[in-house]
Amino acid sequence: MLRLSLEALQIVDAIDRGGSFAAAARELYRVPSTISYTVGKLEEELGVQVFERFGPRVALTPAGHELLKEGRYLLKAAGDLEQRVRRVASGWETELSVGLDSMFGATVLAPYVRAFYEATQQTRLRLVQETLGGSWEALLDRRVDIAVGAPGDGPAGGGYVSQPIGQLKWVFAVAPQHPMAQAQGRLSRNDLQLHRAIATADSARLLAPRTVGLVLGQDTLTVPTMQAKFDYQLAGLGFGFLPERCAREAIAAGLLVEKEVEEPKPDETFYLAWRSGESGAALRWWQQRMAEPGLFERLCAHLPRTRETVLAP
Repeated sequence: MLRLSLEALQIVDAIDRGGSFAAAARELYRVPSTISYTVGKLEEELGVQVFERFGPRVALTPAGHELLKEGRYLLKAAGDLEQRVRRVASGWETELSVGLDSMFGATVLAPYVRAFYEATQQTRLRLVQETLGGSWEALLDRRVDIAVGAPGDGPAGGGYVSQPIGQLKWVFAVAPQHPMAQAQGRLSRNDLQLHRAIATADSARLLAPRTVGLVLGQDTLTVPTMQAKFDYQLAGLGFGFLPERCAREAIAAGLLVEKEVEEPKPDETFYLAWRSGESGAALRWWQQRMAEPGLFERLCAHLPRTRETVLAP
């Protein structure tokens, strides 16, 4: 049987903050005799002195300091647990994971995160970024509860609900110093095979990775995010398709050259998705906010951008 109770820890905490048994009694709405009895009983049960008495004032002993230092963690954990239990009873999840494809900068969700915390303080929030098929896999594998901006059609087999939120067009581009920048006419597969492609790694662990526009045996530099792909193409280290919305700025600035290819990349649709049959209050909150008009425009405002830092040659 445990000899330490949360009530005793709460009393020790109040005494330490107030400096006396009387101050703790006022704070906790107890009579002083109850406070004295609880402390005496605690010291007797533990076999240690928790407080040194100096008349009406008291101070923690070294053992008391250690007890309270760890005890405050227990008090906070107990308080959090009570809140989470109440939230579960009222329909709020204890934790919600929001997945965002790495195509988009994570700070795009900051206004929604702020509003979510204003709605609930006890549902822990976790933001996860995956790439390509990894966004879908994370949803089906229960690593995220809602996927924002998942690219392309979802995997066969169902188990989820998806809503299209927008489309991106693609541009094939290379840096001005790249050998293909001066090539004439449309570039064929044979033309591309002579040079290095830059591809974004699919973060899927179980699903087959998605590869678009790569020729069998192609020399490929694989990078973790679209921002990294954008930066490496600016540096002239390879070629590839980029979202038109972020490539146009670099093309206008003379940092990239658009080229025509025989096999252009088709427009890609992005989705909002969640697992079927789940309807917690936190999930519903995110479903409603993500369904508001203008979401995709806000996402696109956080596509890769030209940065001041330039990769050294």
